[in-house]
Amino acid sequence: MSLLQHVTAKGPPPLSLDAVEAWLVDGAINIVAAILILAVGWWLSRKLSAWTRRALDRVYHFDETLKPLFASLVRYAVLIAALIAVLERFGIETTSLITLLGAAGLAIGLALQGALSNVASGVMLLVLRPFKVGDWITVQGLSQSGSVREVGLFTTILISADQSYVSLPNSAVFSSAIINASREPLSRVNFTVTVDVETDIEAALKIINDTLAEDARILKVPPPASGVAALKDCAVDLLVRCWVHNPDTESVSLDLHRVINDRFRRADIKPPSQRHMAANPPPALSANEDAPQRAAIRKSG
Repeated sequence: MSLLQHVTAKGPPPLSLDAVEAWLVDGAINIVAAILILAVGWWLSRKLSAWTRRALDRVYHFDETLKPLFASLVRYAVLIAALIAVLERFGIETTSLITLLGAAGLAIGLALQGALSNVASGVMLLVLRPFKVGDWITVQGLSQSGSVREVGLFTTILISADQSYVSLPNSAVFSSAIINASREPLSRVNFTVTVDVETDIEAALKIINDTLAEDARILKVPPPASGVAALKDCAVDLLVRCWVHNPDTESVSLDLHRVINDRFRRADIKPPSQRHMAANPPPALSANEDAPQRAAIRKSG
């Protein structure tokens, strides 16, 4: 029997105690070093992300919508660098690992199509810019309204009127109709005031026009307008319409309602009286006209 066959038959030589101790010590050192690298990488990623955000806040005219994205990219880049350093510490070839991750990423991407679609939709929202941070929007497909706080890689964050935190998937936002109430510089205030049918309409319209003319926040061009919007059996709807700068929309609307109501009360212009409403009840439905309503009630239980 040759020497090679003899060695093969006997198997590899047993490890010495010194070799085992050296291997354990080396492994323990690598584990401790890996933990330290990950801890430092996690801490550094948060610090650099916050520093990037503060630095961008000092850049004049830098878009608020892009600041969270850049801060997130810095954080993820530091975390990836820390992970690569840990792998190299254990002697793993990162070049071959990248090839392996590429193949695994394809399989993971197919399994996580929803998450990737959120990323793609977030990029499209940042490119097309239907809204920016601070805009008040309504996402019709999700029946959600609020002020935009952040457009992230996966979600869009809104703050609703009651200060609720609303997180919406980017894909759902991008695929829905978006109403942006803050985009245009001007906004129209439009509502109706209902008065009694026996009211002096000319006097009521004069009060409305005087109120519109006295408010300095209301624009002269386009001009404000008023008139009869609808005639009813016991009431008349009067139109109040004007244009204002967008930030003044809510305050002007609230003030107009209050001032017009106060001046109507002092001029003895009243809302529809109960007497007229009782004397002019809505027409009763015939048996055939009532059938759809009765059928709907039966279906609803």
